[in-house]
Amino acid sequence: MDRNLKEIRKALESAEHVVVLTGAGISAESGVPTFRGADGLWNNKSIVELATPESFDRDPRLVWEFYNWRRGMMATKEPNPGHYAIARLEKKVENFTLVTQNIDNLHRLAGSENILELHGNVWRVRCLGCRKEYEERKHPMDEPSYCECGGLLRPAVVWFGESLPHGILEEAFRVSATAEVVLVVGTSAIVYPAAQLPLVALQSGARIYEINLEPTPFSGQATESIFGKSGEILPQIIPEES
Repeated sequence: MDRNLKEIRKALESAEHVVVLTGAGISAESGVPTFRGADGLWNNKSIVELATPESFDRDPRLVWEFYNWRRGMMATKEPNPGHYAIARLEKKVENFTLVTQNIDNLHRLAGSENILELHGNVWRVRCLGCRKEYEERKHPMDEPSYCECGGLLRPAVVWFGESLPHGILEEAFRVSATAEVVLVVGTSAIVYPAAQLPLVALQSGARIYEINLEPTPFSGQATESIFGKSGEILPQIIPEES
């Protein structure tokens, strides 16, 4: 095994408080399209334009059509070895938190439990009337969909222009500030406030290990950066029990 990977494994084995931050990169390895680049269009419409409160107010039917497509696509995807390695790590560490920017539910499917979903979950809905939020696995949803109270349902995800859930974000900053080791996996480190979490951990004395396909703005500050597929690297660091 590469010396740097051995160092990361040793750091994780000795740490009592570990935080893992994941972004779109780990899901992309399972075939989940990202918002950026060639995947940024749906039916010749910008995904950024569709994923906003204004778009939903203007045309909830169109937005639900888009999210039905997303839910249907995500339903065909499965966790990859990187997801499973993170789930194994949770069982080994006394104090573990997974902070994810992904909404696809793949971490839960892999077995992770203590998860802070910064951007929500595509399999949850929220009523604009009674404000109730709950899991909804029905697919496809009606376009648009309504709560039993009669209120309009929306996907329980964070749209462009919206703030992240305060309690979840506050907890993400708290665990980052007290972590001994932080793994940053598959995230560009340019979307705030999530990109600030490794910096908070670094300022508190944590060791930060980055695993990404390519360098990011945070790479120069990380304790160590490993470039490659997380689905290939993480299983080496967190192997299955023999």
